[in-house]
Amino acid sequence: MTAVCLLDTSIFLEILNVPSKALQHEAIMAQLRERLLLKETLFLPMATILETGNHIGQNGDGRERRACAQRFVKQVSDALKGGSPFKPISFLSEKEMAIWLAEFPEHAATGSGLGDLSIMHDWKRLCSLHRGQRVYVWSLDVHLSAFDRAPEL
Repeated sequence: MTAVCLLDTSIFLEILNVPSKALQHEAIMAQLRERLLLKETLFLPMATILETGNHIGQNGDGRERRACAQRFVKQVSDALKGGSPFKPISFLSEKEMAIWLAEFPEHAATGSGLGDLSIMHDWKRLCSLHRGQRVYVWSLDVHLSAFDRAPEL
């Protein structure tokens, strides 16, 4: 069976080739092509969407920001319509947000943000839903890339 992959912000920034944030665009695009050939399921967490949008909005000159924002809107819109290799995930309920907020002070004390906490919860949920598949976070950040569970037999 194919793997289940959650994209972290560090990867989405590379895919979108965000100025001053994308340092490995060609290598990441090659890795993306490989994942697509393997027919991996690629999830785009809400935290990744929001964090990437923030990076774009605070980056470069107005022309660069606009061009990058247009690429971002196209990718996310296509994902929302099912016309992309990425599937959006994590449209939170009030109950889920309350649980995450309760965990956040302890999580923040480790130096990690709410976005990473939400991706960790997405990963746990996908692990329980896809027991027979590898479930992992594709990230350039060491602490998130450690979330990689082999298929359960």
